[in-house]
Amino acid sequence: MSKINPKVKKLYYSIGEVSDMTDLKSYVLRYWETEFNQLKPPKNRAGNRTYRQKDIEIILNIKDLLYTKKFTIDGARNVIQSKQGSESPSLNSSLLNQNQKLILKKVKNSLQDILKIINN
Repeated sequence: MSKINPKVKKLYYSIGEVSDMTDLKSYVLRYWETEFNQLKPPKNRAGNRTYRQKDIEIILNIKDLLYTKKFTIDGARNVIQSKQGSESPSLNSSLLNQNQKLILKKVKNSLQDILKIINN
């Protein structure tokens, strides 16, 4: 998934601008809003959608999953939901450095030793 760097950096983009940036039709973006809970661009007082950079990144992620990796909408929805869940702090081994892994291994071994003592 590639990031898009628009010519003019703004806080909010219209649906037309996002459509041009992502090479997607406006109706596709509106449809994806109904299918993906993560994609909820706010609307301004006139009722127009105002997309932020975060929304554009979600759109690019969805586009990659659907068009490049050939996921179904359900499959893409599940992948995006699982990514959101993994963004919360967790003990994901790929995010731990070597020192942290060593400490966790020592703690695990100590707990196993305590459990053996308790069971005897």
